[in-house]
Amino acid sequence: MARSEGRRAAVLGSPVEHSLSPVLHGSAYAALGLHDWTYERVRADEQRLVEFVGGLGPEWAGLSVTMPGKRAALSVADEVTDRARSVGAANTLTHRSGGGWRADCTDVDGVRDALRVAGGFESGKRALVLGAGGTAAAALVAFAELGLHEVVLAVREPTRAADSEAAAHRVGLACRTERLDELDLAAAAAGADVVVSTLPAGGADSRARELAGAACVLDVIYHPWPTPLAAAVTAAGGRVATGLDMLLHQAFGQVEQFTGLSAPRGAMRDALAEATGGEIPLPL
Repeated sequence: MARSEGRRAAVLGSPVEHSLSPVLHGSAYAALGLHDWTYERVRADEQRLVEFVGGLGPEWAGLSVTMPGKRAALSVADEVTDRARSVGAANTLTHRSGGGWRADCTDVDGVRDALRVAGGFESGKRALVLGAGGTAAAALVAFAELGLHEVVLAVREPTRAADSEAAAHRVGLACRTERLDELDLAAAAAGADVVVSTLPAGGADSRARELAGAACVLDVIYHPWPTPLAAAVTAAGGRVATGLDMLLHQAFGQVEQFTGLSAPRGAMRDALAEATGGEIPLPL
């Protein structure tokens, strides 16, 4: 059962000022009648995260963790879920009833369900990922849950893909790393059942036409919208999920872990849509 008196939660990151997590959690707590619950932003790098978590009392229900603290979140946990261990990072710390913290990675939910619901993904074998950072690792674990078997990592510098390659290995994905500038991207996209771009804003713009043949794309960029990648894929008849879809779907699991109650998905979706101008449909 959820405790309803004086519970606190927060999102930790640096920067954190523009995080939309307070919109999602605040709307959820209100819809659930948890009017004594609060959710705040806390600016924290990896060192500050460790110090902050170590000083928290039992009134704290949970923490959302964004960059750069997702790896550090594992180090403060007394319990780590299999998928957080597979990703090598955690975006969710839940205060256990007996004391200590449980680390999970609901980013996996975010990728998986954004692809299913907004991207229209049903089944397939091959995936293509642009980039090899933390979001890519979460995507790889989500691919395993979706039943995919093979992935190509397209990266600017292959020597920086070791963490993502390790995540793929942990969940049994056959993984090949290619240099982005040398890969026949059009062929790779056309041959993939799913494409996920984790590149920063503008990073995929010059390659949008090459990626237009993809049937299902998750572009983690959602502002400004539509991105050149999203526009190219949509014009060619493909389906597109966004980073905003991913943010929404990862938050459901966090709310449920923090409160012990079912997430009020409609209320959370509506609040996020209002906060971001309603440009993106955000299907449930």
